[in-house]
Amino acid sequence: MRIAIQGEPGSFSHEAAIKLVPDAEIVPLSLSAEVFAALSTGSCESGPVDAAVIPIENSLAGSVLEHFDLLLTHDVKVEREALIRIRHNLISIPGAKTGEITRVFSHPVALAQCRRFLAEHPHMESFAYYDTAGSVKQLVELRDRHTAGIASAAAALYYGAEILNADIEDNPENFTRFFLLRRAAESVFDPASNKMSIAFSLEDRPGTLVAALVELSAIFTNMTKIESRPVHGKPWEYIFYVDCQIRSADEATRAINALSPHCVMVKELGRYREARG
Repeated sequence: MRIAIQGEPGSFSHEAAIKLVPDAEIVPLSLSAEVFAALSTGSCESGPVDAAVIPIENSLAGSVLEHFDLLLTHDVKVEREALIRIRHNLISIPGAKTGEITRVFSHPVALAQCRRFLAEHPHMESFAYYDTAGSVKQLVELRDRHTAGIASAAAALYYGAEILNADIEDNPENFTRFFLLRRAAESVFDPASNKMSIAFSLEDRPGTLVAALVELSAIFTNMTKIESRPVHGKPWEYIFYVDCQIRSADEATRAINALSPHCVMVKELGRYREARG
């Protein structure tokens, strides 16, 4: 299976893809929009694409909002999810020392999650980069002993770099939830699914959100997450994204049916097994 990810090999998305599909071939792409486009059309410049793995939520930074928008606008389904423990490391070319590092590159979220370490090393100036593993790839290409990246241990191994300081994140309770996506027409329903993701928009009348949530509660569906996103081009209108625990396929269908009378639109984003840490 060829799986598209946003970012470079050695990234946390790469790690999640291998956890979900151990023998997968990774297709790295620069932008999330390119990942969804490649999955939707079935190919990209480097060849066919069978699936995609995307981060959807971090336990510290919150939801990846762009990915909610892309899930709604593409004909894809969530087929599986995985939880990855995020461990950040200061990485350099072999032979460099921590005291020599003056510039640190990484994804903005990774930099934000390592504020304490960076504050303890004021000689290090941080710079935002498009990808954690990409920052390591760059420093290996430059061979600059004064530059470091913040990324996973897998990135250091993949690019032949060296970990100077391990586990530098501020909070060890740092997990990211990833989705495995397939084209809707090719997605295979897992009969052991115990979780479902839904997107819906409401009728413009008082109390519709409360009424919709009461309907879900009435059938004892346990809602584990709710997120709202603005509708592009329609100020003050919103799409709601909900994750629910389900006990059967019948309960999933009843949840959809319960929402429909109160909603302008309901889209099932996928049914899958809930990931455990």
